[in-house]
Amino acid sequence: MIIAFGADHGGVQLKAALLEYARGEGHTVIDCGTTENSSVDYPDFAKVVTTLINARKAERGVLICTTGVGMSMAANKARGIRAALVCNEQVAALSRKHNDTNVICFGALYTDVAAARKMLHIWLNTGFEGGRHQRRIAKLESSEE
Repeated sequence: MIIAFGADHGGVQLKAALLEYARGEGHTVIDCGTTENSSVDYPDFAKVVTTLINARKAERGVLICTTGVGMSMAANKARGIRAALVCNEQVAALSRKHNDTNVICFGALYTDVAAARKMLHIWLNTGFEGGRHQRRIAKLESSEE
């Protein structure tokens, strides 16, 4: 799977650890930045990742900022993106099963590396259930401007 990763200054260290993990699992990764701790604006990195997904140059995306809230808000502004800020393994799984998410967001301040790896693994390996959930996804898509 091709996965685009983006983070602001608050998520640099967690992003680096998750990039390494994803590579080790055999995925192709695209590092969309940032790689430094100096202050940057999270919407810029969310836009790069969501643009790659919508251009079909990446299949999924991972976004990280201090809380994960800003990245999830920025990602969900893009047409066709269903981003979820996850806080545990069950939410990671259900975001795929029920919501067919294509972007996972983490809050680096609240998520340690081991937990993030587990959630990412589950998210990458969980399929969409379809059925009644597809009807709901269609309603989300029809409301996009």
